[in-house]
Amino acid sequence: METDDVSVREQLFHNRVRETIICVLLFTCLYMVSYLILTHFKKTAEFITDDVEDATVNKIALWMCTFTLSVAVCAVLLLPISILSNEVLLTFPQSYYMQWLNGSLIHGLWNLVFLFSNLSLVFLMPFAYFFTESEGFAGSKKGVMARVYEAVVLLLLLALLVLGIVWVASALLHDNIARKSLYDLWEYYLPYLYSGISLFGVLLFLLCTPFGLSRMFSVTGSLLVKPRLLEDVEDTLSCTTFEEDSLSRKLNCKRSTINITSCWVKLNMEALKKEYQIAQSKRLALEMRRKASPWQRNLCYPLAMLMLLALTVVCVLMVCFNVLELLLDETAMPRGMEDPHLGMASFSMFGSLGAAVQVVLILYLMVSSVVGFYSSPLFMGLLPRAQDTNLTEIIANCVSLLILSSALPVFSRTLGITRFDLLGDFGRYNWLGNFYIVFLYNMLFAGLTSASLIKTVTWAVQRELIRAFGLHRLPLTVSRSTVPFRLLLASGLSKIQ
Repeated sequence: METDDVSVREQLFHNRVRETIICVLLFTCLYMVSYLILTHFKKTAEFITDDVEDATVNKIALWMCTFTLSVAVCAVLLLPISILSNEVLLTFPQSYYMQWLNGSLIHGLWNLVFLFSNLSLVFLMPFAYFFTESEGFAGSKKGVMARVYEAVVLLLLLALLVLGIVWVASALLHDNIARKSLYDLWEYYLPYLYSGISLFGVLLFLLCTPFGLSRMFSVTGSLLVKPRLLEDVEDTLSCTTFEEDSLSRKLNCKRSTINITSCWVKLNMEALKKEYQIAQSKRLALEMRRKASPWQRNLCYPLAMLMLLALTVVCVLMVCFNVLELLLDETAMPRGMEDPHLGMASFSMFGSLGAAVQVVLILYLMVSSVVGFYSSPLFMGLLPRAQDTNLTEIIANCVSLLILSSALPVFSRTLGITRFDLLGDFGRYNWLGNFYIVFLYNMLFAGLTSASLIKTVTWAVQRELIRAFGLHRLPLTVSRSTVPFRLLLASGLSKIQ
């Protein structure tokens, strides 16, 4: 009997060590990838300065941002890893090499991501911002520790302010538990705060994702070579090259006389520079289109657009089906579960193919939400720039991405994109059990996405038809009042040659 107890304890110990090693290896890989991403965007001048103290503070803040970004990436991969792990165990139920992949490991990953995401959002990122902005208290000895003390004091004051707001909000919404003491901080107030943060993230998803789904078409179109109907690329390229050469000669003449002329000429020169840059970018795009193969020009772009359209339509249909299930079946409500029971049954009615589609849709929604977030006028200024993003903007970007990624599992389960129920503390949010909130959320997402999709597709078709037929009729209706003389001259020269 004692030997059986010892063997069970040894098995539990080996399982815990194996899970710890897997989690550490996964997080280490994500940390290195996140560090490479941040070093690509960070402003190098902030880390190579004569002030050693500022450089040290910026490096510490960058490490905290790297930790936060790695947690955000891990939160994005939670649902795909869980769904794929279940399908792998269904396909290879007796495989010796897949014994390490079990429900305990997946459950532990969910708990760690929840813990680290809230730790980063509530403590690390505010501390990193206060740390970079602090200078030490007046009269104290200058140094890194003085800035640490000031950042800690500001963080404590912020924590007291947030807890006070949470207490007032709970008192207004729940009269029967309004007088809970501070001893219930861990059991009541912190989960209440996490529930509010998750609700804000899901609402941010609702605003950004429909707009991002419509923006994905234009973003993908800018990355691929578009097929142009009824257009002669050679003639257009010749006109653009002639215009670029003309602007280049004008710029050279202005530069030779800029020292003896007035400021108005300098302003004119700035306008010429902008025209020259526009003409140059247009020429490069035309050259890329001319060098593109017929397959790349006429097949890749339509296939990409059709794929985006199919993914968006499938998302809307799945949400509409989830709305019907919410009306007919109570089990469609998002809820939490204690044990995932991996390898028992597929989470999709279409088997492994349906699970793969769910993974693709989840990642597609995440990418669309990020595109919509950075395309919105309110957050467009946060868009990172290569080697030119200061540390404050990096902190703001990490916080925004962490909020979106932490809300992704709740968002996907609420919309019915997957049937994989939420694990750990992700399924304990207060608002998940409210039928009216979940139902209204699904209806708003389906309506906003459908409206954005219809608007994008119809406007794109109208624009292409107007452009195509407009170019087809251009030689018959062109005049000197509508086309610059230098473009007509360039077109004539190219035909003579």
